[in-house]
Amino acid sequence: MIEFGHGTHVGLRRTRNEDTYYADPALGLFLVADGMGGHQHGEVASALVRDAIVEEITRGRGLVEAVRGAAERLFKHSSAAVDQLPMGTTVAALRLAGDRYEVAWVGDSRIYLWQGGALRQVSHDHSLVQELVAAGQLDPALAERHPQRNVLTQALGVTATEQLHIGMARGRAEPGSRFVLCSDGLTESLTDATIARIVGRADLAAQECVDHLLLAALDGSADDNITVILARVS
Repeated sequence: MIEFGHGTHVGLRRTRNEDTYYADPALGLFLVADGMGGHQHGEVASALVRDAIVEEITRGRGLVEAVRGAAERLFKHSSAAVDQLPMGTTVAALRLAGDRYEVAWVGDSRIYLWQGGALRQVSHDHSLVQELVAAGQLDPALAERHPQRNVLTQALGVTATEQLHIGMARGRAEPGSRFVLCSDGLTESLTDATIARIVGRADLAAQECVDHLLLAALDGSADDNITVILARVS
């Protein structure tokens, strides 16, 4: 059984919400996409990728294959657009099947796993700052406030499909496991410790946890759109 909660908010500084998400326990598919681009192109990009991944999974394709297929569709769509404005999106996706899980991501939307009483980040940001940290050129403690922390090195619709690196991980979804998928609007406003404290509360339903996460983020900076999915495995 999968209990889940979900929510999105435009934030306190933006006029449009370019995030989108999908949650379907019957299909075992959960995803968050954070769009970017001029005019309304961010909303278009994230929605197109969302719908494409759902369609690919429904047809029986694997999660990484579905993300790659969605990237190809977005490239075709943006190249055919009249104004040719940039159109891109991140994606963080989870597939649950029995006692196994698979995750895939591109960009800096994140996937966390609560298991054994602790929260850990499963995904790795495709960002300039993360590359500097991995290369030992930047202290991880300084990464969260680095002025270039939002510069992405990978994004659907922006990175050429032949150069696209799709992060992925697999594992066992033990009873009690909790997965958090979120756009960077949440992680820009809340520390991992705060996310862990809320997600780990046994007295709250999954939807209540999501509501608390959104409210806590809105009490912070909330400069960007905020989207969260919490999926609990019982």
